[in-house]
Amino acid sequence: MPKLSVIVPFHNVQQYAPDALRSLRGNARSDFEFVLVDDASRDDTPVIVERAAGELARVARVRHIRRDRNGGIASARNTGLDAARGEYLAFLDGDDWFAPGYLPRLVAAAEESGCDFLRTDHVRVTGRARTVHRVPVGLRDEVLDPREAILPADRTTAVDYPQAWAGVYHRRLLERGLLHFPEGLRTAEDRPWIWRLHREAESFAVVGLLGVFYRKGVASSLTRIGDERQLDFVRAFDRVVAETSADRDAARLLPKAVRTYCAVIAHHLGDQDKFEPAVAARLRATCAAALRRLPRDVLDGVLESMDPRRAARLRRLRRAPLRVGKEAA
Repeated sequence: MPKLSVIVPFHNVQQYAPDALRSLRGNARSDFEFVLVDDASRDDTPVIVERAAGELARVARVRHIRRDRNGGIASARNTGLDAARGEYLAFLDGDDWFAPGYLPRLVAAAEESGCDFLRTDHVRVTGRARTVHRVPVGLRDEVLDPREAILPADRTTAVDYPQAWAGVYHRRLLERGLLHFPEGLRTAEDRPWIWRLHREAESFAVVGLLGVFYRKGVASSLTRIGDERQLDFVRAFDRVVAETSADRDAARLLPKAVRTYCAVIAHHLGDQDKFEPAVAARLRATCAAALRRLPRDVLDGVLESMDPRRAARLRRLRRAPLRVGKEAA
């Protein structure tokens, strides 16, 4: 069994894939496995990955998988998880990279802690700018209860830091069915994932390793593309709310789920100018329908505790006439 499997999906990232692949070589060990998943790229990405896979195979174990049809980041990661054999598992996106020597230090920290998963800070890269983004958990290098780290409801907490690549996960989580991502979500796939992980895992820790570089603002990223795929965040958070409602601690956890959902809705409404008019209209109708689906007593309490401007916008949206048809579906 490899000590670590790193799952790296690629899709049309020919400009950035060399950086990601070079960073894997700078972290290679003979007991590490790199699972490279090309998600039906249409540019030169497959050629770049295939060539690098041959070079990586000299210093680490490599699995190179090419998907015939593009399924999105969640499906590509799941394909990698199904193929991975490591005791520990980690993720990297094909347009990001690791600092040299980061993965060996991450595995050493995981083995020392003995917990189910570790979370790490990361560096956000926007053009030439570099900013450090911290895990919103105060205690470092201590084993903690993941469920308790969901709260408090009115603050930014561990579930608001959903990036799968900012950490490492023990294989026992995979065997318990906690590491696969919801199929069919084209964005926000990591939101139900991080909530399930924190509800059902038994232990985690935050460590002060800084070695993941996340490239923000890539032209092909869905966060930059104003099309209907971004509306999948509604289905993602519907799932979060439904699963949290069925949890044994629903009374404690549901206000946090609803508050986060409302904050994300408000964010997208404030950013709707990037959408085409028809998609923006569907965004408003879809969000209005989502607000009506939320438990009214919990939603009322959340809106009372939010800042007045955002709360007023959400109340107006909830009262707006409901359009019949696919826009409100």
